[in-house]
Amino acid sequence: MIPIAVMHIPHSSTHIPSHERTSINLSDQELQTELMRMTDLYTNVLFQMDNSLAIPILFPISRLVVDPERFEDDAKEEMAEIGMGVIYTRTSDGRILRDNPSSSHRTRLLEKYYRPHHAKLTSHVGTVLKHHSKALIIDCHSFPARPLPYEFDQTEVRPDICIGTDDFHTQSWIVDQLVTAFKAEDLRCEINTPFGGALVPLQYFRKERSVSSIMVEVNRSLYMDEKSGEKGVRFTAKCNAINRVLSELIAAFHLSKI
Repeated sequence: MIPIAVMHIPHSSTHIPSHERTSINLSDQELQTELMRMTDLYTNVLFQMDNSLAIPILFPISRLVVDPERFEDDAKEEMAEIGMGVIYTRTSDGRILRDNPSSSHRTRLLEKYYRPHHAKLTSHVGTVLKHHSKALIIDCHSFPARPLPYEFDQTEVRPDICIGTDDFHTQSWIVDQLVTAFKAEDLRCEINTPFGGALVPLQYFRKERSVSSIMVEVNRSLYMDEKSGEKGVRFTAKCNAINRVLSELIAAFHLSKI
């Protein structure tokens, strides 16, 4: 049986292929610091669901090489204005990460990493639609307890869980159910704060209402030491809480009418 949900996990990897490392203008220590800041560490475990419930789609390399959550076209991507479009040229604190890539370098990165990932995601969503006539994408992230310099929202007090929505692809009942369920787990939610939106493949974006999407971001302080990168003592408990909440959501989505 094909699961009805797709877990999109784009930022969990710290892997930078050696041949891509040469274009990054940071020392090894600076690069490790930037990876710690920008990687959604352990989200591949936090959002691990039973295979009968969801298909996991993980981006296998670091977002510092290519960010699959950005629009490929910088003209459509607001983060490109601060050097953090699909191919980052600036760090989280505004320093130079890499020189502006040439047209050929940009094309190579997109063709090698970005486009195959999105083709895989689009294909899996299509398979789910074929079997269920609807699909649920859960866009899985984490965020630092204190805002990084590049972030538009610099509010110091941050929620435990951020739920990101899309006006076209996120039904209100999905948001309501998540807020209620996370509250029952003693986790405080905010909507589109500090981050907003929910990813949908371009083939279906603002075109196909049978594709639903919701972003779930977890405050890193809940499950890890943000300085060392080590898992925290509450890691397993938070994994279990997230699994319960999302399993209930997927079950409800099965029964819903789009």
